[in-house]
Amino acid sequence: MCGIIGYIGKKNAVPLVIEGIKKLEYRGYDSVGFAVKTEQGIIIKKGVGKVDEVLSKLDFSEISGNTAVAHSRWATHGSVTQENAHPQMSSKGDIVVVHNGIIENYQALKQDLTNKGCTFTSETDTEVIPNLIQNEMDSGKEYIESVKSALKKLEGSYALLILNKNNNILIGARKESPLVVGFTEDGWFFASDIPSFLEHTKKVIYLHDGDLVIANDVFKIYNLDTGLEVKRKIATVEWDAEQAKKGVFEHFMMKEISEQAAIISNAVTQDMSKIKNVAETIKKARGVYFIACGSSYNACLSASYKFAKLAKVHVNVALASEFENYKDFLTPESLIIAVSQSGETADVLSAVKAAKEKKSRIISIINVMGSSLVRESDEFIMQNAGPEICVLATKSYTSQLVILTLLAYALADKLDYGVSKIKETVNHIYYLTSENTRNYIKDLAERLRYANHIYSIGRGLQYPTALEAALKIKEVSYIHAEGFAGGELKHGTIAMIEHGTPCIVFTSRETEKQIISNALELKARGAYIIGIGPNNNEVFDFFIKVREAEEANSICQIIPIQILAYQLAILRGCDPDYPKNLAKVVTVL
Repeated sequence: MCGIIGYIGKKNAVPLVIEGIKKLEYRGYDSVGFAVKTEQGIIIKKGVGKVDEVLSKLDFSEISGNTAVAHSRWATHGSVTQENAHPQMSSKGDIVVVHNGIIENYQALKQDLTNKGCTFTSETDTEVIPNLIQNEMDSGKEYIESVKSALKKLEGSYALLILNKNNNILIGARKESPLVVGFTEDGWFFASDIPSFLEHTKKVIYLHDGDLVIANDVFKIYNLDTGLEVKRKIATVEWDAEQAKKGVFEHFMMKEISEQAAIISNAVTQDMSKIKNVAETIKKARGVYFIACGSSYNACLSASYKFAKLAKVHVNVALASEFENYKDFLTPESLIIAVSQSGETADVLSAVKAAKEKKSRIISIINVMGSSLVRESDEFIMQNAGPEICVLATKSYTSQLVILTLLAYALADKLDYGVSKIKETVNHIYYLTSENTRNYIKDLAERLRYANHIYSIGRGLQYPTALEAALKIKEVSYIHAEGFAGGELKHGTIAMIEHGTPCIVFTSRETEKQIISNALELKARGAYIIGIGPNNNEVFDFFIKVREAEEANSICQIIPIQILAYQLAILRGCDPDYPKNLAKVVTVL
């Protein structure tokens, strides 16, 4: 949620932050704004809408400066208006702030500042921050000390960039919201995510909670709690800038769907020692919990079936937002496996912190090196899916499934066999993402584009796939979709079936007889049946062949639905990369 980009250096910062904020559109937002430090002071321009839409109304032709910040806002406190867009300025006009996160005690701070004569022009929690800094300066403190003092009074989460019209210093600070610094020969970038500046540098510092960065002629990091200067390691990003571009594709979603064969191939040719080590840790644990949100939760649910079937190992699966209710079962012998693409999801981080209070061990499966989840973990496995720009999880979901499947095979002492089985699927995944398959599925999308409801069912490993299928469809096409275990149809859902209701039925060699029986029940009530699996059947009105892949079925069978969801979005006039009301990284609870 929200995006931040800032630059201070020798170059004109304006085009750099404009370019950078465009590359953060995937994070989800409803308004955008810019602040540029010039010789005449700080110039602010902002508005409601998409970046290009707002830029078309703003004139930057005669504005330049070597320090600038930009922000894309996803509304939390206050409605979507120009006044509530960031940057936010102190009432005296000296201090300017952009902010990701939520200030939980802003109402008390705002009341206190109002009593001291500050005036507020927005409904945001953010506006208290520049006014709080200004108030500290008015009390006699110098600027840097005022910033430190103000930040210590904030409760909640933040990633901040702060400007002062009376100097040329760019300050960055973070607490429970991501902020990374990029180094170039000409200056420094600050951003909520690496793709915003990846074309300019691969050298980064992942800031820690409580870090305060001061950048002008020098670059220093301080710890807010101790006040002491700290050193942070400079890392090199493995991603290539080209990976964060669309290339020949019209949308990132289809580009990332098409990358899955290569991503899976990379996953099964990596060093397996980490997989084996984590498997040994799982064997020794007394109580294993998977925690995740959204698509990652569906991947974990699928993994729980594989762990049980292949290795006879029981694991608990919990939504991260509900994990608080399990914490009383945790002990130092418990193992938490947190699964997240970004490593910045607030619910996952909150669950991990609750587990750490019980001294449980934390292992994460993560796609972003240097993320908050990596630092909170005792051990981690990288997904190595590359940058995923589309808000919807596609390649990150399948890469999670691959890693979790390999762990299940490792627990069963069959890792080599598991690797070979997944390798066998790669060529089929190339077929599933081919142009011919995409066109075939587009025909199905044409038939479903006006549907009001779509249901998906499966049994065994196909049940989590049915859940993920429904999630993909409703996320991006805005058609109401729900996934169910096939046996649950008679417990209520079948009442919703009427003539023409589309129902997607996932089959496998193991579950075929039972799930076809469920499909016949739907067909008898007029449903339009879409079959996905190894064998066609007369009950299907439309069939997508996905060859039998045993435990890798969950990896293969979701891909046609990812394509279907994309095609439905296009036909219905929806933006597949940036669905309404959704954000790539959910950094608020």
